[in-house]
Amino acid sequence: MTVAAPSRIRTLAPLVASQIAAGEVVERPASVVKELVENSIDAGATRVEVELEQGGVELVRVSDNGTGIARDDLMMALAPHATSKVSSLEDLDRIATLGFRGEALASIASVSRLTLRSRTAESDAAFEIVSEGDERRPVAPASGPVGTVISVRNLFFNTPARRKFLKTITTEQGRCADTLTAIALAHPLIGFVLRTDGRTVFELPPDQTAQDRALSLLGSELKPEMLTVHSDQHDSRGVSLWGLIGTPAIARATNKSQHVFVNGRAVRDRTIQHAIMQAYRGLIEPSRYPTAVLMLEMSPEAVDVNVHPTKAEVRFRDSSLVHSVVYHALSRALREADLTPTYFQSGGHADGAGGDRGAPAHPTAIMPSPFVRAPASGEQAEAFVDYLRRFTPGTDQLTFPLRAVESGREPRAEEKTAGEDGSAAPAQGQGEVYMPRRVDRILQVHNSFVVTQDEQGVVIVDQHALHERVMFEALLARVGRGNLESQTLLTPAVIDATADQLGRLEEMRPLLNRIGVEAEAAGPRSIAVRAFPSFLFSRNVDPVDFLRDLFALTDENEEAADAKTAADASDERLLRDVLDMMACKAAIKAGDHLSDLELNELLNLREAVERSSNCPHGRPTTVRLTIRELEKLFGRA
Repeated sequence: MTVAAPSRIRTLAPLVASQIAAGEVVERPASVVKELVENSIDAGATRVEVELEQGGVELVRVSDNGTGIARDDLMMALAPHATSKVSSLEDLDRIATLGFRGEALASIASVSRLTLRSRTAESDAAFEIVSEGDERRPVAPASGPVGTVISVRNLFFNTPARRKFLKTITTEQGRCADTLTAIALAHPLIGFVLRTDGRTVFELPPDQTAQDRALSLLGSELKPEMLTVHSDQHDSRGVSLWGLIGTPAIARATNKSQHVFVNGRAVRDRTIQHAIMQAYRGLIEPSRYPTAVLMLEMSPEAVDVNVHPTKAEVRFRDSSLVHSVVYHALSRALREADLTPTYFQSGGHADGAGGDRGAPAHPTAIMPSPFVRAPASGEQAEAFVDYLRRFTPGTDQLTFPLRAVESGREPRAEEKTAGEDGSAAPAQGQGEVYMPRRVDRILQVHNSFVVTQDEQGVVIVDQHALHERVMFEALLARVGRGNLESQTLLTPAVIDATADQLGRLEEMRPLLNRIGVEAEAAGPRSIAVRAFPSFLFSRNVDPVDFLRDLFALTDENEEAADAKTAADASDERLLRDVLDMMACKAAIKAGDHLSDLELNELLNLREAVERSSNCPHGRPTTVRLTIRELEKLFGRA
């Protein structure tokens, strides 16, 4: 076999080196738009116009009214690694401009036919340079206003293999529009125009507020569903945040509606994305993504923007601080907002999962549930209300006496711990007395939904989803203070187990202890459950079925660990998923008939817990039909 002689090491030709760099910087026409528009912003432009032909493949032209480029610098502007923004190594630690590497123009010029025309305020005329691949024509006089116009034609004309990888004209045009939209969101003081094949796609005026700019691009119809977020209290720690976030009702199937900016730069960052999803945990389904426009400002020295060829990713000096600022600001805004989805006649219905809003469906016959139980007697109802109140968040225990009931019943003796003024006071160590208000005009529909009213209109509640949220929040608060109470079984419940499940039993021991489950191997193929959470026991949840589901849940969590960040796959995430499953199993079911007393108590608990608008899975617990929409439905508006 003939052994090939080793190749000699040599310096790459300038064109080859530039085209290799272009492979990292210039992926498609949208990359050209991004680099050229960012240069315009760095040049102090207050108006930027982008023109496209054939999705940007045949032409990308960016015009601005910035400071321009001096005649003597035009040739140097197209040279590799030539820049006016960085002059020393120390400058890399405090980059405050969008561009800084000096690669963009050289890389773009190496794979296109480029014309650069510019004029400074000190010059009486503009000057122009033309480039085609590695050929440069001499700088020549031209006419034009102060600013810069760069025309990039026939992208990848000399690298046809790269051109073949481009998508359809419509797709490339859409990506260019997305790129300019992201930049325009971050710079509301600058006016932007986008034209494609002679048609104006959008024209944004300068000097807009950040909110007006966001709504101009995302859609003004979203305004009622957008919440303002800010983190003024974090300014002293070096990070400030302003933004708009969507309610859970407008969550999307992809994260394209999430726009994150750091010091005016559009970025993709796992830390921030994780904080966003954590803030919405339990408010949207795991497969949905919230709408968000977030503007973070920090010292340039606190963020490293020189970690990605296209500057699309950054690295924070203190990522935990950034995560905390984003998470707490979003959580506070969501906690303070009314997240109840509203029915829209023009759009059909509020889809809590973010689905399309179509016309109202035709009425359909609903058969009575086969699981309806007999109406509760007064004694049974009172016992059930007592059970409900065991899951009021904020109590030290999941069991405490009934301390207040519906209007008309005198408190029991143990409820009358009188204060000095003779009024009822809380029993020692139990916090404030829970005094539910009477909710008038309640209707249970098909033993599944609860209908009532508020000042805005008709409120429809999914009884199972709401009770699941109430129990989940109570369990989460309780497990944070110690292990859940357990009930020893008179006869151990035995589950058939695989060798893998038996092997994982000891690994799951800390989790089992926290939720009040005592289980141990009872043979080569079985596991015995000797103690079970008291509240699950009282709701007749089968320990065998529960343990099977628990093993299945831990399997899913391990599989998800490969695709998610370490924080996502943490033990805390698994615990929340387990508590969610426990709440779901113990909650009131669709088909359970509730007495007036029980209905009243359930609606009161809706006011007592956070995030009651959605169950822990993210589905809505409540939908509102406003008076205005009722009037429309009956032709009165």
